Amino acid sequence: MPSIGVPASGRRQFLQVLGAGALALGRLPAADKPGKPMRGLFPIGASPFTDANELDFECLAAQVKFLNRGGVHGVIWPQIASEWTTLSKKERLDGAEAMTAAGKGGKTAITIGVQGPDMPTVLEYVKHAEKVGADAICSLPPANVTDDGALFDYYKQIGSTTGLPLFVQSQPFPMSIDLIVRMYKEIPTFRQIKDEAGDTLARITEIRTRTDDGIKVFTGNGVRNMINELMLGAQGYCPTTDLADIYAQAFDLWNAGKRTQAFDMFGRVLCFNSVVQTAGAPQKYVLVARGVFKNTRSRRASGGDASAGRGGGQGASGRAARPFDAAGEKTVKEALDLLKPYLKA
Repeated sequence: MPSIGVPASGRRQFLQVLGAGALALGRLPAADKPGKPMRGLFPIGASPFTDANELDFECLAAQVKFLNRGGVHGVIWPQIASEWTTLSKKERLDGAEAMTAAGKGGKTAITIGVQGPDMPTVLEYVKHAEKVGADAICSLPPANVTDDGALFDYYKQIGSTTGLPLFVQSQPFPMSIDLIVRMYKEIPTFRQIKDEAGDTLARITEIRTRTDDGIKVFTGNGVRNMINELMLGAQGYCPTTDLADIYAQAFDLWNAGKRTQAFDMFGRVLCFNSVVQTAGAPQKYVLVARGVFKNTRSRRASGGDASAGRGGGQGASGRAARPFDAAGEKTVKEALDLLKPYLKA
């Protein structure tokens, strides 16, 4: 997994800047401002690249329009699955502008990732997200910072800079539930936790109970346990974008009391993903097959196109996926044809 935010050598400087900023905090913004609902399917947006290895803003905007057509509740970009550590500051700023412009007038809430190498850069991303009309912001914790006090100060400073709803991501270290509760009580904009570093199934109930259901628990990790998590009261999910319209239907059916239909809809996701994995399809291929992206290029892979299948390049059995070829493309397209009655985007 790529490092996130601050290298170990810069940790002391990061925290010194953070501490100075925390002392100067003013009154926190009011919570629960009206806006798009912060619950449901908030997939992590993929980063499309041109054949020249530049961020493809046209496809980035097309991804937002695709999610709006599919009735998807929100999107978060850029985060780990967005290859955010490979993006320049200019690409992130211009990408955020392209996404918010594409999302205007739609129901999909545009959430911009604001983590960065130092606190001034983080706050620059925060202010820019607000300026371009984002609906919310999300931040990973700074790298190599695991102290509850330092993490609290980091998120409090972000929350005091804007009134935008704040998503906190608990990866890569499991945040203590004590810290989550404290942030809930003292940072009015923090009402969503993307909790995936620890045992989410064991933590959902305690987080909900100790915050009187004030925190909406979102899950990631490929959203493999959606039904289990819905049973426990999870309020949001962060898969990839390629089947987000199917995931969103499962979520909406469950919350409409149609639990058998929700179970069946989620089963279609699991079945399709097993096909994609065994075919060895790159993660972005389904977006290509659905007419959203032009290629599967990834900056993580050497030599251009990503060749890893879903789940880190492993098939459903845990073995390395086979090379993706014309036969694999045919298999994925046939599986998409079987899903066609349920595709909204």
